Amino acid sequence: MDRLKQTGSGPACDSGAIDPLNKGIALIEQPIAHDEIARRGWNLLREDLTLPAAVLYEEALEHNLEWMRQFTDAYGARLAPHGKTTMAPRLFAMQLAAGAWGITLATAHQTQVAYAHGVRRVLMANQLIGKQNIAIVAGLLRDPDFEFYCLIDSAQQVDQLGTYFSQCGAKLNVLLEVGVDGGRAGVRNGEQLQSVLDALSKWSHAIALCGVEVYEGVLDNEAAIRAFLLHAVDVTKEIAAKKLFKRTPILLSGAGSAWYDVVAEVFSPRDFQEPVEVVLRPGCYLTHDVGAYRKAQDRILKSNPVVRQMGAGLKTALQVWAYVQSVPEANKAIVGLGRRDAAFDSGLPVPALHFRPGSASPHAVPAHWMVTRMMDQHAYLEIAANDDIRPGDMIAFEIAHPCLTFDKWRVLALVNRAYDVVDLIQTFF
Repeated sequence: MDRLKQTGSGPACDSGAIDPLNKGIALIEQPIAHDEIARRGWNLLREDLTLPAAVLYEEALEHNLEWMRQFTDAYGARLAPHGKTTMAPRLFAMQLAAGAWGITLATAHQTQVAYAHGVRRVLMANQLIGKQNIAIVAGLLRDPDFEFYCLIDSAQQVDQLGTYFSQCGAKLNVLLEVGVDGGRAGVRNGEQLQSVLDALSKWSHAIALCGVEVYEGVLDNEAAIRAFLLHAVDVTKEIAAKKLFKRTPILLSGAGSAWYDVVAEVFSPRDFQEPVEVVLRPGCYLTHDVGAYRKAQDRILKSNPVVRQMGAGLKTALQVWAYVQSVPEANKAIVGLGRRDAAFDSGLPVPALHFRPGSASPHAVPAHWMVTRMMDQHAYLEIAANDDIRPGDMIAFEIAHPCLTFDKWRVLALVNRAYDVVDLIQTFF
């Protein structure tokens, strides 16, 4: 938690004894119980936190949790949000409490972290490869209450898994990944599919085929995505007709954070003769963003009939706050926000709120303010001559691509409407 420090609100020149929880000592050194944090009385706008600081908004998180619950319920689907987005067990717990079926993860390490914090159903949307990774999962499966699924897409991988799990006397649940040419992993054609099915037949005592998985985000237009999803449906029906699935209902899973509406439409359980459990895996819905996922949400709001009836869409729940460091030129301010603090791969941070310590409340920034460049610890903010901005002002930035902002922080502050810190959200990347 050393990326977020609490500075206290005592006299500016206090030379008394240092309270290790209130005078600038990193919180990771002495973690605080969750029910104790609110009683500390920290407030973002009173400058009780050092900046830059990543901040989550309690009200927006709660809205997004309920919004996605309503959406998945409307389609009869289940939700296994992708935990790689946040790697924050406190947020996993919120998602599970809001009705999530389980948590999606990408690696054995992430799975181990989630298990250590109480998650007992994991869909690892990736191939399980490598001795130590397999050993981690096998160790977790000694717990009969732990339910785990990973992906397969080759006979060679099936043989590796079958050899390991038959020797340790455990059974591994797997989903067949279906892919597309030019995409990521996944079987591409009938020949590859048959080779995987043949390999599975040799290891039925050690590996259980439980369903089919896709990642449609490797495609970038709706027509191609729908065609790909329909192909996955056909593959699922083909395997089901051969009675090769070892789970009832059959798992059918897809959906990143951009096209989950299309996946929910095409993967309708009503279109199958056999019982099917559709599991959607978006992760970025929880905090939303101002980049690709806002554009995707705009498309969904316009085109999806279920969403149109739901009213308001997802809300931005993550911002990074930083101080204005300098105003060296009439049209430029330098802000203490850099590439070490916020994602920049899918678009630069967008200034949203401006607050001068001691004033009543934050207000929206002028429309012409824009980040034009980021360095390791600094952002170049384009302003206009005579704009009311000065060193020490606080600016909140919205970000694009939550995944690559969360991974820069060991702890994020959760605040309420009044900007009171009500919890600290720790990450485990």
